[in-house]
Amino acid sequence: MLAIRLLAEPDRLDTVAQPVRPAEADDAPAAPVPTAVALPDGVAEEAAALAPAARLTGRAGETRMQLRPGRTPGRLLLLGVGAGDEAGWRVAGAALARAAKDETHVTVALPAEASPAAARGLVEGLLLASYRFRLTDAGDAPALTGVDVLVADPAGYTSAVEVARTTARMTRLARDLTNTPSSVKNPEWFAGQVAAAVGDRPDLHLRVRGPQELAAEGFGGVLAVGNGSANGPRLVELDWRPAGARTHVVLVGKGITFDTGGISVKPVPAMKLMRKDMAGAAAVVAATLGAAALRLPVRVTTLAPLAENMLSGSAFRPGDVVRHHGGVTSETTNSDAEGRLVLADAISYAVQQLAPDLLVDLATLTGANAVALGKRTAALYSENDRLAAEVLAAVDAAGEAAWRMPLPADYVEHLGSELADLHSSPDRGAGSVMAALFLREFTGDLRDRWLHIDMSAPSWAEGDDAELTRGATGWGVRSMLRWLATLA
Repeated sequence: MLAIRLLAEPDRLDTVAQPVRPAEADDAPAAPVPTAVALPDGVAEEAAALAPAARLTGRAGETRMQLRPGRTPGRLLLLGVGAGDEAGWRVAGAALARAAKDETHVTVALPAEASPAAARGLVEGLLLASYRFRLTDAGDAPALTGVDVLVADPAGYTSAVEVARTTARMTRLARDLTNTPSSVKNPEWFAGQVAAAVGDRPDLHLRVRGPQELAAEGFGGVLAVGNGSANGPRLVELDWRPAGARTHVVLVGKGITFDTGGISVKPVPAMKLMRKDMAGAAAVVAATLGAAALRLPVRVTTLAPLAENMLSGSAFRPGDVVRHHGGVTSETTNSDAEGRLVLADAISYAVQQLAPDLLVDLATLTGANAVALGKRTAALYSENDRLAAEVLAAVDAAGEAAWRMPLPADYVEHLGSELADLHSSPDRGAGSVMAALFLREFTGDLRDRWLHIDMSAPSWAEGDDAELTRGATGWGVRSMLRWLATLA
């Protein structure tokens, strides 16, 4: 990641970024914002003259580079920060990372009134927009390696910047896990990556169940989905258990390391990005590691059911009946509706064995999510108004997006089956809603303390957009860390 320093005075002035905000009056030009630390003589005046001449609006993310041959700094970058709130600075930080990608070092001066939250937004934007995924070391390293942030009192911003660093690092981890091709990534590999990230930390507890343990403990959904692959399934259980924690949250994430659709095979265009079908598992694992790194006083247990949904002679069939953890059975007529089968096992286990206070699952569950809400917004389901409002507020503060969807009582009858307790994939439309209703059947006494997020569409970006880069977005890591911090 970029090396970011907080300084009270500059010690290097190759390229300086000067913040610009929109004018207060409609007919006035945008103007640079006075900075907390004085810049070299002539810079502020030049920025004030350049902003109206360049017809800058001051909107967040707007940039203009001015060369200053023979002078210090040699380049002046005008940087739109919008209203100057955390969201505006996050967008500005992302724009700065891209506008200065060919520089080696940049100094950005914050306004005197900039809050620690503004610094957090700037640093998150810088670190997330500068992310690049490479499976090998081939290719040129990025030119930009360091950013200095000038503030009058660095100590007042240190905590916010450290939280931003941790949040960005964990989001980048989730992106790495999701971007990794499935020729490398299988359930065993994913579990190994979690083990490597945990290391020898005594305050993090990791258990990985293999096929034999899953069979012995009745995880029939995970086994059914993973049965068609030569790479056996796993269940990762990661526990952050700080002393004195008064709230226990279980996070569950769908971990299909590749999804062919099984016997209900997907068409090629729908299959080519199915390495991302474990983005939910990546997000909840990274969020738990982040909670430990930030030492949040909340107990967090993550469950990541991992399987490859492959097409073979041993694959589960449409019409099969699956016996889930806890004994509930489900009939499936679509082997491409596999995510809910592995999640049902994990949710049932959490309810019956872990007794959490709150239960949240994240899953790249349905394409119907994108039909309803587009590419940037996740679908959120919960019967608990307070829990839904608190998570939605955290999602918004993190710069992600979600929309609460209904759980209609009159749809429940469609889950009926002549062969089993439930039908996992009734062909009744409302795909995202029906999937959520199916999962709710496994929440037991936690039904009113459960929240489900269908985040298939926003888990992937087709191109660079603000702090997102093309590929995996790491959706949910930032939101979960914000929410867990509020519980603390």
